[in-house]
Amino acid sequence: MKKTKVKEPKEKPRTLSDWFRSDKYINREYSWLLFNQRVLEEATNPANPLLERLKFLAIFESNLDEFFMVRVSGLIEQYEGGFLEVSPDGLTPYEQLQMITATALPLRRRAAELWLRELRPALAEAGILVREYADLSASQVVSLQETFRNEIFPVCTPLLLDPNPSVPFISNRSLNLAVELGDPTLGHKLARVKVPTVVPRLVRIGKRRYDFVLLEDVIQHNLQDLFPGVPIIGAHRFRVIRDADIEIRELEAADLVTSIEQTIQLRRFGDPVLLEINPGMPPDVRATLMRLLKLDASDVFEVDGLLGLDALFSLAAIDRPALRFPTFQPYLKDTFATSKGLFEAIANEDILLHQPYDSFLPVQEFVRSAARDPQVIGIKQTLYRVGAESPIVEALLEAADEGKQVAVMVELKARFDESNNLEWARALERAGVHVSFGFPEMKTHCKLCLVVRREADGIRSYAHIGTGNYNPATSRVYTDLGLFTCDPAITQDISELFNFLTGFSRQSEYRKLLVAPLNLREGILERVQREAESCRRTGSGRLIFKLNSLVDPEVIDALYEASGAGVEIDLIVRGSCCLRPGVKGLSDRIRVVSIVGRFLEHSRIFYFGNGGKPEAFIGSADLMRRNLDRRVEVLVPVENAALIAHLHDQVLQVCLKDNVRAWMPGPDGEYVRIKPKAGEREFSAQEFLMKNPTSRTLYGR
Repeated sequence: MKKTKVKEPKEKPRTLSDWFRSDKYINREYSWLLFNQRVLEEATNPANPLLERLKFLAIFESNLDEFFMVRVSGLIEQYEGGFLEVSPDGLTPYEQLQMITATALPLRRRAAELWLRELRPALAEAGILVREYADLSASQVVSLQETFRNEIFPVCTPLLLDPNPSVPFISNRSLNLAVELGDPTLGHKLARVKVPTVVPRLVRIGKRRYDFVLLEDVIQHNLQDLFPGVPIIGAHRFRVIRDADIEIRELEAADLVTSIEQTIQLRRFGDPVLLEINPGMPPDVRATLMRLLKLDASDVFEVDGLLGLDALFSLAAIDRPALRFPTFQPYLKDTFATSKGLFEAIANEDILLHQPYDSFLPVQEFVRSAARDPQVIGIKQTLYRVGAESPIVEALLEAADEGKQVAVMVELKARFDESNNLEWARALERAGVHVSFGFPEMKTHCKLCLVVRREADGIRSYAHIGTGNYNPATSRVYTDLGLFTCDPAITQDISELFNFLTGFSRQSEYRKLLVAPLNLREGILERVQREAESCRRTGSGRLIFKLNSLVDPEVIDALYEASGAGVEIDLIVRGSCCLRPGVKGLSDRIRVVSIVGRFLEHSRIFYFGNGGKPEAFIGSADLMRRNLDRRVEVLVPVENAALIAHLHDQVLQVCLKDNVRAWMPGPDGEYVRIKPKAGEREFSAQEFLMKNPTSRTLYGR
């Protein structure tokens, strides 16, 4: 990264503890890296099936890539712009960048070693071979030469890197070979060969089903075919990560589509933020790449072994059921699978579902049946990440064809999903759906669907409010909650919120919903303060929050105050947690748990003891500044006493009992895996919930 506007400190911190200056807050970036470390630990965990360990390793790499593409690139922009504003824990952008390098590089090296020393040998024992080229027989080498010439050579494009007056573009997340050429007349040159992504990264050897060699090995050992007549001095692998957090600038909705299209294109050309290389790359080759990419030594990760561990996703997907988690079938209550049964059930009482333990089909059926039900006259929905294939969007298209009033708020700014969302938005518009794109200055992240139905006694509205996206693919691997209700106050709130999202409305108050950026922050803070005041009076107070991230300093300070008042607080935080738990005199009564398991913990629940009259909310918001102040988020109250009790007893307390997949941080923010105490049985929250899904527990068969 270029360093031009801010002077570096004379002395760099010597240990990680030198960066930890705040007694109240843990650095957000460091806390996130610790989360990714917990993901990596699942790749090391022998209790996980072998192919699942591979998947965790690939997820670790994918997470780390995105972290550099978004978070690190943002810090670099702050640094280069001369911003000296410090984070809540007291670090400048430059100090955070140094801390990230000191933390992330050992993790990445550990991941590479895990593959090389443990997982690849374990795969070989299971009959799945990923071989070194040197271990191949002469006949196998000849066969791979034919494969190279017929299938790989046509899609390889060698490009001269240096000397070259116009440097070829090196794409984001690309794996490459830097090839040293010794031309007898023109002298030393450096070329680049990109490992093509249109060819499988694992090249099968012969006819054995699970006998592979890496694509980059095949290319490297056949480079002479790409440079005939030119001596090859050496070839060295490298990988580039670029800034993908391109700012979307738009003045009005009419320009937003064009702006999104430009953003998708620009992301490919973002500034480089990280160069990964293998050891043994000559210093002059490394220096040339750094110069061409405008990177410093601190932006280079030297990693021994496989670059681009995301290649392991394809290996983890091979057909070996014995090496995976046992097949799991989500529970589907029969009456929720039909439009008649579902609408009758919602009219009778609020319905709570918990994916992936409960099937996502009722959510799809809610929209599909609304499209086909002649009594339904209108559907309104928010779409954030729906995926490349979407039964729900197909149902909305069908509803429009049936002549129903359909309005959809498509969030085009959902990072890395812009292209899918743009295509769906165009399809919806062509079908006659009223499509809007939200606000220029903030994302719409809430998960809402409203169905308006003409019934015998008049117009009635039905709603679904969720914690996760309307995406059947992620519903199978993310834990999310959804509430079906026809409560008139809630459905009217949602109807008015859609007017705010799709039209021109200055709505500032809602009957029951907590809506960011209007009243959600205040609603959470007021209830935390109410719990503290109640505890001072009665000596009893209870808070349990389950969420993805806890970063907001104002909320953290309110939780510290509540702890000081005697409130017992449990926080189930999957990812970044900037609160320091268990600090004497500050957070004595606060405990934090993080669960990393088969499913990605994604649901958000806010439970307040409220003096014996418990209150619970679910919704889309994490406790971060962006969610509370710069996004449209919604929390909905769960008011049925049985549902509140279920959330407390069968979700929150179940998570807090986990001693298999749970981790607990100390005051220093470092996490330790929770293990069963002497005489205590192992208990996995996710395994319990797989056997006891919400819809079967609450509504029976």
